[in-house]
Amino acid sequence: MITQATNVPITSTRKAARPVRQPSPAQALTWPTDTELVGIVLELAPAQAYELYPQYTIGLHAWFLDQIRQMDPQLSALMHDEQAEKAFTISGLDGSLLTKGRSFQVQVGQTYRWTITALSQQVAQGLAQWLSQLPPVVELRGAPLPIKRVAIALPPTTYATLWATGATTDAATLSFVSPTSFRRRGQHFPLPVPANVFHSYLRRWNAFADVEYDADLFWEWVEDTVLVLRHRLESMKVVAGKKGVVTAFTGAVEFGLSPKAQDDLEFEQLFYTLVQLAPYCGTGHKTTFGLGQTRLGWQPAEPPHVPSMQTMLVERIAELTDLFIAQRQRTGGDRASNTAETWATILARRELGESLQDVAADLSMNYETVKTYVKLARRALKESEL
Repeated sequence: MITQATNVPITSTRKAARPVRQPSPAQALTWPTDTELVGIVLELAPAQAYELYPQYTIGLHAWFLDQIRQMDPQLSALMHDEQAEKAFTISGLDGSLLTKGRSFQVQVGQTYRWTITALSQQVAQGLAQWLSQLPPVVELRGAPLPIKRVAIALPPTTYATLWATGATTDAATLSFVSPTSFRRRGQHFPLPVPANVFHSYLRRWNAFADVEYDADLFWEWVEDTVLVLRHRLESMKVVAGKKGVVTAFTGAVEFGLSPKAQDDLEFEQLFYTLVQLAPYCGTGHKTTFGLGQTRLGWQPAEPPHVPSMQTMLVERIAELTDLFIAQRQRTGGDRASNTAETWATILARRELGESLQDVAADLSMNYETVKTYVKLARRALKESEL
């Protein structure tokens, strides 16, 4: 349940001609200094229709980290580069998006919800500090989105509190409300197999909680005891992160435990604790680019709307990647595959009308390098057509 921040004007005791001072949309949001986990939602209300490019979540990611950098450069560096497990997640924009040519569009009169979570005490306090000086607008490329209101999406808590909650919980149903995927042997794995799901949660737990658990022993316990009782799943391909196409799934899964779970009561409690952690940390990979958004309970079947131009981009990147990999089969290895994926991403985005300057900025690459890559990709494409 979302608790909304107050938005009541502060009245003035001066003359009526003096402008009435309005509070910040986040003025009422506070949490204890020992908070380690919290989720907020920003409600964005476009003043006019703006076009968004297919990979706009890269822009949300970059804007948020730049906001933290302006406030605390060391914290921004920690969140961006220095942690193997990122201590935050972001969602995409939850709301009605219209397809318009090669882009899609936010609409006037619609409210779009953007969720951010913190997974460590340091980031939770940084988030609180940022909210105290929140700018009025989220600045995406060519699309300023005014912040209408900020609210608590996931209540502030600690890992110790989650552990205590896990001891009294017997529900283990999760809904994956944005495309979700795992990395397995260098490939995308679009299935919520219990070992993959709970291993992804344990990685975050071990990275940020005070008590660490042996990942191999817990993995074996999960393999032996965790059951899938029912599921509703749909697979899809999406563009996520800075390059490439991700094969992912959405839907819901109800997990249960076999009687063998009682042989290790500590792992049983850890299992239920990690279920409670899931909405904060997300599931799988690329959770800082909108993937893996997770909710407790069995959510209604509402497949995410994937605008047609994003579908076009997904299909074109996949097509070009396969072509470039086939051309480089003799070299083999991850390097050839990564190069093919990078070329495909750059060329596909250029074909859909994006400037090389924008592509270079999104991919954090040198402009001249991107320019060279698109030339090489076009040459390889022509060779394949001969």
